[in-house]
Amino acid sequence: MWSSRLFWKTFLAHSALIALAVGICAAIVAGWQEEQLIGQVQRRLRDAATLLSEDLAGDDEAESADELTLADRQTLQDRIARIGKLTETRFTLIDQEGRVLADSEQDSLVAVEEMDNHLGRPEFIKALHDGTGTSRRQSPTLDVPFLYYAVAVKHNDESVVLVRAAQPIPSILAEVGSIRQLIWLVGLLVGLLSLLVTYWLTRRTVLPIQSLTVAAREVAEGVAPKRLTEVGAGELETLASAFNAMVQTLTKREGQLRDNMQRHATVLAGMAEGVIAVDDQERILFANKAAGRVFGFDPQGAEEQTLLEVVRDHRLRKVVRQVLDTQGPARDHLQWRGGGSPLELEIHGTPLPGEPCPGVVLVIDDVTALSKLEGVRQEFVANVSHELKTPLSSIKAYAETLLSGAINDPEHSTQFLTRIDEQADRLHSLIQDMLGLARIEAGKEQLELRSMPLAPIVASSLGDYESLAAAKHVRLLSEIAEEQLKVVADEESLRHVLGNLIDNAVKYTPAEGQVSVTAKSLERRVEITVADTGIGIAPEHHERLFERFYRVDRARSRELGGTGLGLSIVKHLCQAMGGEVTVSSEAGKGSEFRVTLPAAGN
Repeated sequence: MWSSRLFWKTFLAHSALIALAVGICAAIVAGWQEEQLIGQVQRRLRDAATLLSEDLAGDDEAESADELTLADRQTLQDRIARIGKLTETRFTLIDQEGRVLADSEQDSLVAVEEMDNHLGRPEFIKALHDGTGTSRRQSPTLDVPFLYYAVAVKHNDESVVLVRAAQPIPSILAEVGSIRQLIWLVGLLVGLLSLLVTYWLTRRTVLPIQSLTVAAREVAEGVAPKRLTEVGAGELETLASAFNAMVQTLTKREGQLRDNMQRHATVLAGMAEGVIAVDDQERILFANKAAGRVFGFDPQGAEEQTLLEVVRDHRLRKVVRQVLDTQGPARDHLQWRGGGSPLELEIHGTPLPGEPCPGVVLVIDDVTALSKLEGVRQEFVANVSHELKTPLSSIKAYAETLLSGAINDPEHSTQFLTRIDEQADRLHSLIQDMLGLARIEAGKEQLELRSMPLAPIVASSLGDYESLAAAKHVRLLSEIAEEQLKVVADEESLRHVLGNLIDNAVKYTPAEGQVSVTAKSLERRVEITVADTGIGIAPEHHERLFERFYRVDRARSRELGGTGLGLSIVKHLCQAMGGEVTVSSEAGKGSEFRVTLPAAGN
């Protein structure tokens, strides 16, 4: 509290007011008391002068001032001196010419004779004119300030004698001084008592305000303050109650705001899209992890840096400037070539709320996968159109030929109808493969995964292609090391996978070649290998070999009756059964397709 400026301001201000009030009151009382005392002295002088004048006026034997002998004057002087000594008052008798006849302060008539003429004294003039007169002045005779009171006395209705009573002012002031000291002492005691009361009241007022100040500062600094108690009564208690309610509301809202911020931060951090918020000076206010991954920077370390310092691409800055200039949304598409592969990015800029616009929020959407998917879709549509167009064109051509008259030629009509049937079968196979692939990709293909021995299925699949292999003079071999080897798979899907791989191997293996199917147990897996000694596949085709409609040699593939979907179906069926398919091959050295499936018992 001692360091509180409010306390000292309040205490000192009240102390100054109290000191001023006590000083003024003491001065007024002292002045009033002085006036009262002087008034009492004046009344006493008046009474003394009046009594003496009446005494002199009633003395029938008294003579006029001109008739007084030296003995009479001496008697009068002694009388005046005795009365003055008894009353502690200076008495002076003055004739109407201003000559002093007697004075109680003089030792002899000689000293009286030497006194100045009093004709010009103010009290003499007033008494001579009005009968009485007073004045307060310096005595030329004694060189001391006196308070004078004069009364005119007529003797025998002829001559006039003035009786003047006086008392020195210093003696009066001495009495006033003692009273004044008492007044000031009482004033000092009252002032000290008032200061103590002021201190107590100021402390009682300031301490709650200090508590409120400390609590308010803690709220401003984000520290939860303690509940205010013992802050007095009245308005301060009401203020403290309101403050406690405010703190409680703020704490509750702060908790809600913190929860909302955490939720928003979690949402922004978990977004796949990148988010960057910048102010109107293009300094980064916030960036999430996705934006950091796309542009290769640390989101936390990027705050307060400019956007161009972090992402060195003027196209991104252009979007920000466009939003700030137009106060509306903006978008752009850019290719970003960072440290990795090129990315296709969609940039959406939105102004932050406020007038003028305080900043911009950038949402960066990585559409690389969508762009690739769109490319695949377009390629798929083109491939489907091309694959469907070929058999349909053939069917239409043969049908038009028959309609133009060839139907009447048995030899040619039979040949054309056979061609139409072959193209219809090819079209049917293509459509079936497309529908099957679509069902597998959509997860609608119902697979019954169970444990089954592998050897019988491999033998059955090889048996299905014995006639084709014999016609091409290709040997089929089965080399399964463990007869009891079992896999977890869907039997029909496994037969489809093995059949497709064996069919391709036989078709692309020249005469006197061989196709072998082997299997071995790995850790919790079974690896099935379909190998041939055929024409092989160049390495640049391996990556796209399992895509839809991808052919290494389109002309030869159509010649052999392929739809271009077989290996894509194989890949998806393997994945649906929890496995995978890979290829290793070189041009002219044959190919090996490896199918890996879960082993039974896992």
